[in-house]
Amino acid sequence: MLVLAIETSCDETAAAIVDERVRVLSSVVSTQVELHAPFGGVVPEIASRAHLELVLPVVQQAVSDAGIRIDEVELFAATRGPGLAGALIVGVAAAKAFALVFDRPFVGVNHHEGHLYAAVLQEPDLAPPFMTLIVSGGHTMIVATDAFGCYRILGRTVDDAAGEAFDKVARYCGLGYPGGPIIDQLAATGDPLAVRLPRPMLHDGYDFSFSGLKTAVVRYFDDHPQTRVVDLAAGFQAAAVEVLTTKLVKATVDEHMDTMVIGGGVAANSALRAAVVAAGETAGIRVVVPDRAFCTDNAAMIGAAALAQFARDGSDGLPSSLASSVVPGLRLS
Repeated sequence: MLVLAIETSCDETAAAIVDERVRVLSSVVSTQVELHAPFGGVVPEIASRAHLELVLPVVQQAVSDAGIRIDEVELFAATRGPGLAGALIVGVAAAKAFALVFDRPFVGVNHHEGHLYAAVLQEPDLAPPFMTLIVSGGHTMIVATDAFGCYRILGRTVDDAAGEAFDKVARYCGLGYPGGPIIDQLAATGDPLAVRLPRPMLHDGYDFSFSGLKTAVVRYFDDHPQTRVVDLAAGFQAAAVEVLTTKLVKATVDEHMDTMVIGGGVAANSALRAAVVAAGETAGIRVVVPDRAFCTDNAAMIGAAALAQFARDGSDGLPSSLASSVVPGLRLS
């Protein structure tokens, strides 16, 4: 079975072809970073219009790269939430249209579940139970995967997501957008011990809080204007990574699991990847870290999740999903 998946939840227009063995035959991502950079963040209306212009060319490129004909696709899928409503509608409408034209089933995928399946793209033999840290610009949560399709959210951010904090700190320091990759690069040449910042809620359950850390960076920079930006970036990144890693390991140990994975855009951060791997080695926990290309928003992870969802549900009732709508606030359950 071949699935054509489309991802348009935010500011990346993506399409991919994935087969039943979870092999990625093609993965195309068209970024909108240059469109949103002047505004310091994603502008929903601009994102939606860009998706309208890009979705068909991106799909055509994915089909071409896979070396197949589009009528060979047996399943069409798209992200139905969470995300920006106008952006989600573009991808879902396109996938439904293809499903109708070729008389194939359609699957609407939860974006969070897609990030979880990025680890399956990395290691197809990955099987539950395992603990997942999903960390991005819009979400930060710890998810216990008891079985595929059966998830328990143990902790989530109570204010800013980690990726949002990276962007806000970068914007305040005049570093540009998106902030995550910029801070990651600068921190590599900075001293993480030069600027000691708080670790919010480090030992307080599984929930996260990054608003206070962001404020601490701002106050420190205001009080110490001569501080090297690279040191401030390193100190901020070290604090965020320590909180993320500590809580992930704690949840994994407390739930008596032997595997933990990470996913989401911030999972591409080099310091976080290294810290999670090191913590896993120390605790004797298997760690699965997806390739960076599958951490940021992409359609390959949506295709992997769609194949699994289709296998769980079977074909019964799936045609009715053509009547389903997008859910901007869709939760993982």
